[in-house]
Amino acid sequence: MLTVVDHPLLARAVTTLRDKRTPHGDFRRTLGDAAAILAYEALRSVRTEPTEVETPLETTEGVRLADEVVVVPVLRAGLGLVDGFVRFVPEARVGHLGMYRDEATHRPVDYYSNIPPVRDARVFVVDPMLATGGSAAGALSHLKQRGANHLTFVCLVAAPEGVRRLEEYHPDVPVVTAALDRELDDKAYIRPGLGDAGDRIFGTQA
Repeated sequence: MLTVVDHPLLARAVTTLRDKRTPHGDFRRTLGDAAAILAYEALRSVRTEPTEVETPLETTEGVRLADEVVVVPVLRAGLGLVDGFVRFVPEARVGHLGMYRDEATHRPVDYYSNIPPVRDARVFVVDPMLATGGSAAGALSHLKQRGANHLTFVCLVAAPEGVRRLEEYHPDVPVVTAALDRELDDKAYIRPGLGDAGDRIFGTQA
């Protein structure tokens, strides 16, 4: 299931992130704001349970989160989305998953994994770009092998090719994005896209 979040502040943030003139400091800050809006939408799936709270006047009933929340950025660009989630759920656990594409087989390969317990947690896999879907599908498979059974993939910009791949390999995983772009070009860049998100976050572009 694909959800394209419709919010004027998110649309404005995406416009800033697409602009090639946006310096990396502004890019990083704006990405954090966009991530918070995406997190707000994605976290709708988290269950609550009743709890009592003392107001200054009396005892009343409120709610607390019933599910543990785990955020797993796909390194390195996924790190730019983490703060949007922990802004709302500071107690969330954060895992890290590094993946690259094998140039011979074109299959995703794990090169780093540090994942907290995920069984029965609400796990949010975050990466700014969903292009071919190879890394995203590989990350989701990796987490399912570790016992994750409540997964959501969150990205800033998605290509139709990547969405179709996740629908094929992980039809049970919702995808939440700010924009569904037109296509991939012959170098697998999202068009119109926003360039290399990792380089723009960390200021490593030439």
